[in-house]
This record gives sequence, C-alpha cells and structure tokens, in this order.
Amino acid sequence: MTTPQPVVAVLGTGIIGAPVARNLAKAGFTVRAWNRTRAKADALAADGVHAADTPADAVDGADVVLTVLNDGPRVLEAVRAAAPKLAAGTVWVQVSTVGEEIYEIAAYAAEAGLVLVDAPVLGTRQPAELGKLTVLAAGPQSARATVQPLFDTIGSRTVWIGEDPATGAASRLKLVLNTWVVALTNGVGEALSLAKGLGVDPQHFVDAVTGGPLDSGYFQGKSAAVLAEDFTPSFTVDNAEKDARLAAEAARRAGLRLDGTEAARDRFARAAEQGHGGEDMVAGYFASFDAKPQD
Repeated sequence: MTTPQPVVAVLGTGIIGAPVARNLAKAGFTVRAWNRTRAKADALAADGVHAADTPADAVDGADVVLTVLNDGPRVLEAVRAAAPKLAAGTVWVQVSTVGEEIYEIAAYAAEAGLVLVDAPVLGTRQPAELGKLTVLAAGPQSARATVQPLFDTIGSRTVWIGEDPATGAASRLKLVLNTWVVALTNGVGEALSLAKGLGVDPQHFVDAVTGGPLDSGYFQGKSAAVLAEDFTPSFTVDNAEKDARLAAEAARRAGLRLDGTEAARDRFARAAEQGHGGEDMVAGYFASFDAKPQD
C-alpha cells in the first residue's frame, strides 16, 4: 500500500518560500500557502499550490507546517495566528534564519504541543528554485521519516545536527555559515568599489582571480552581478543586514567580537538607506560611495 504524501502548509512565499512551495507541489505533495501579501501566494496557483487567506486556513488539516519567513518575530506571529487550527502533534519545520530566537520558538512549540524541527537552509533563490538547498536540521527521530521526503525535495542534502531543536544547534550553525557568506559578499563589493575608485578595470581584477586559489563560484556570481549592474535579488540587502546583526549579537553574548561582521552590517544598513534594501545583497557595494575624497 502506498503511503499518502503529507499535506504541507507553507507560511511565507518570498524568495525562498515560493520555490519551496512550488517544488513540493510538483513532487506530489498537497501544498497550501499563505503570505502576508496574498498576491505572492496566488502566483503559485499554476504550480498546484492552494493559496490561503490566513495562516489558520493554510494549516487546517496539515500534517507538516513550514515557516519560511524573514525573522523570528514574524515566524512566531504567523504560527500564533495559525494556532486555532493547529492540531497537537503537528510537525512544525522552522526554515527561517532566526538565530538565537530559536529558543523562544522552541518554547512556544512545546507549549502548543507541536513537534518542532529546526531546519534553516543554506542557499538563495537559484538553489531554492533548483531544489538544491542544504538543510541544516535538528529534530526528534520520530519526525524524521515525515520530514526527510520534504527535505529531499527542496534540498540536495540534509545535515542532521541533533535531535533536540531547543538546543539551537542548527540555527547557531546557520549563523556561522552566514558570517562566512557576509564576509565573502563584503569582500567582493569592497574590492570592486576600490577598483572603480582607483580607475582599475574591474574585469582585470576578475580575470586575475579566475582559476586561482582565490576563485569560487560565489565570487564569480557576485562579481558578475556588479559588473553587469544586475542586482536582481537572490538574497536581499535587508536580509543580509538582519543576518549580520543576528550573528554579531550572538557573538557578543558569547564574549566575542566580530569586527568584520559588525562593519558589514553597517555597510548593508547604509546601502539600504541609499535605496538598495530590496536588491541583491552584493548591492552593499554601493555603501562605499558615500565618502568624500580626502587630501
């Protein structure tokens, strides 16, 4: 006998949530989606995703709830709004980057009788669209048979960190990984801005790096975006600023200083003030151009 696919509710259909919902529907899951801006959920109808008016409507009868929202407070707000229709024992997969806000999320899950799997993902728009995210998961063995088919659909691999999401192990690992992403992005932006400021052909910089030990797919993608002046977001400046802030705050609580991450956060915030908040995170590049030349 074939086991029916679980009914999945996806709360949040932004840059990551939309392709996650789309890929799950294409894989045969029944998917209901809710988004604060209803039009974003409606846009998935052609892919077999059912748009819901409210979080409660989306989760009604769902076996698994995925939250793919901007931050911890928004995750909690959506799940609390869904609470009247959430049955005890429902599996809640927390996909967002929430940092140490995971502790409050885990406490609420326990209070509401939900089975929490903390599963932040590594990847941006294109990996999400291709179903090649890396899932960093912490959750009980009892839930793994339910959630692994979903993870296999939205990701190329799953790294299980532990069984207790309340330890925050998966979300803390995501902060470490995001610190590396922020450093890479900031490095590309600053090097290219310096090239422009010094009158160096930026293509010469890219050519010198290409094929050597400093090269990477990430470098090629982000430098190409700057050179083409194409800042279509795969992950926004605003989200990068939030992630840098979460990492820096966690570091301070641990008695550490992340000077580069703090500086990157300021650069992202400055770029957002210049009007680049909704653009790709490499648009932090523009933060270099608000200084006046010195004698």
